Amino acid sequence: MFKKLRVLISAQHALMLAYRAEIYLWVLAHVLPFIMMSIWMTAAGANGGGRFSMSAVGYAQYFAAVFIVRQFTAVWMIYEFEWHVNEGRLSPMLLRPMNVLWHYVSAHLGEQLARFPFFLLMLTLFFVCYPAAFWWPGAGGLVFGVIAIYSAFALRFALNFCLCTMNFWMERASSLDQLMMLPYLFLSGLIIPMRDMPAGLRTFSYYTPFPYLIDFPARILMGQIGVLSGEFWQGFGVMAIWFGVFFCVGGVLWRRGLLQYSGHGA
Repeated sequence: MFKKLRVLISAQHALMLAYRAEIYLWVLAHVLPFIMMSIWMTAAGANGGGRFSMSAVGYAQYFAAVFIVRQFTAVWMIYEFEWHVNEGRLSPMLLRPMNVLWHYVSAHLGEQLARFPFFLLMLTLFFVCYPAAFWWPGAGGLVFGVIAIYSAFALRFALNFCLCTMNFWMERASSLDQLMMLPYLFLSGLIIPMRDMPAGLRTFSYYTPFPYLIDFPARILMGQIGVLSGEFWQGFGVMAIWFGVFFCVGGVLWRRGLLQYSGHGA
């Protein structure tokens, strides 16, 4: 299984390199954290005091961590899956001796490998331009940060998988993903750090999967959430629950959807 996955990732990486110019544009399109960083840094520097949860440098580090997390948790499966279903390209993929989902997993991992050098260059330039924001999470923080990032990737992939199955009943299920972007933007910590949210909204958001896609792994990477804290284990527990829900619901919808799949473009 690992040999097959390695071959799939290698093939997808080669394919992504053929479109590396487009992938580099995707990396540039993910600079929203740096835009939000400038806003929060300006606000914290102008008002200061106890009105903000972090200092200006703290916000710079937080949104740099958010930028890192976003580079490895982006999931675009629904757009490719929609194309495969509507064009009938899913049919030959179903004949492969492994689950079709591994094709999409390997595509995302291959794309991450292709974008990594340019991402690393952008991150280096950021720290060169603003050296005060540089930090090192330590060996433990780095390891658990990577685990949290790929746990967030798995959670978002499972959510995207559930939305993908709706392509068996509708031609433009990608509109559901665009609708899902609204709570994702406001409840994940991408625009507003979770600690700066109103208490009621923050409490509500922690029952949703969205804070664990951005804010939770970013704060682990920063060292704000230690492995011995209750928030650490609670966060991974909630992620596991939501992953199980999305995986089970997606599996049921997948099996029912295949029964009526007709391969529109075949």
